[in-house]
Formats: sequence, C-alpha cells, structure tokens
Amino acid sequence: MPQPMVSAPIIPRRSGPFSLDIFITRNGFYYLVLLVLSGAFLFCRALVRSPFGAVLRGIRENEAKTLALGYNTRAYKIAVVALSYALGALAGALYAPFAGFANTELLFWLLSGQVLIMVIVGGAGPMLGAAFFLTVEHQLSNYTEAWALFFGVIFIAFVIFAPEGIWGLIRARFGRRTAVGSEYRPGVAGAR
Repeated sequence: MPQPMVSAPIIPRRSGPFSLDIFITRNGFYYLVLLVLSGAFLFCRALVRSPFGAVLRGIRENEAKTLALGYNTRAYKIAVVALSYALGALAGALYAPFAGFANTELLFWLLSGQVLIMVIVGGAGPMLGAAFFLTVEHQLSNYTEAWALFFGVIFIAFVIFAPEGIWGLIRARFGRRTAVGSEYRPGVAGAR
C-alpha cells in the first residue's frame, strides 16, 4: 500500500512588530517589506556617505594606497561582506513568511549566478541589469525552455562588447552628446 505524501509544514505569518495584526494581510505584509526595504536603503546610503564608506571607496579605487594610509583593508572588507550577509538574511527572513515555506532550491548556485549576471549586465546600475534579465528571461521562456542558453549568449556579448554594462552604454551614448556640445567658448561661464 503506498504511503501518503507528507507535505512540508506551512510557515504561518504571525503578527508583526509590536503585535500589530495589520502585517498578516497581503497588503500589510507588502507595506512591512516596503518599510524594511526603505530602512535598508537609508542604512546603505548613510553607510556609503560615512567615513566607513569613504574607506571602502578608497579600497575600491586603490587598495594599496588605502593600506599605506594605515587602514586595515582586510577588516573593512570582512565588515562589508558581513553587512551584505545580514541584508541577505533579512531578505530571506521576509521571504519565508511571504512564500509560506522555505525552499532549499533558493540555496542552489544558479540563483547566485543569476544575481551576479544581473549586476554585471547592469554595470553601475544593477537595477537596470535586474530589469533587463527578468524581461529577457520572461520573453525567451515564452519561446523555449532553453532560455538560459540564449541568455548566456547575450551575457557573453555584454562581457565582450559592453564591459561596463547597460549603465556604461547609457553613459557613453549621452556622454558623447554633452561632450560635443561643450566646446570652449571664451567669456561663457561654465564652458571648458
């Protein structure tokens, strides 16, 4: 006699912070996530504008010089990785009650690879890369199950022909226009 299939227990949504039941509903949970996202954005923005962020920019531009100035670059890199892990854990903690379960498929390397592709394709504008990736994935998956193969070709084209990503293409396109229109004109304020 076949055994009945045992399903994983559903993770219930409990009342939110301060025991507010408003976060149990779909709209309430949306606003909770929006609030957490806004808080994380403001935290990251403050971090980048702080002296800690200045050291991170120094490490990005010239790690040897930052090290020569007396900063422990390894400790700063470890701290920023720990902060990124904390933000990822926060996102995971919000995803489990939203989905109703925690799936181990989210730990598969392919998901991390997709995020990395989004960042590389976006360049300095990773949101552009994410929007591009999801749009192309959706459009290609309408025609074939092997959408990842075709997206791999697009990704390789970006790496070869547009190494700065979509944001670099946008800057190059609009940067030329401003460079052409800004010839030196004597007596005009702000002209080169």
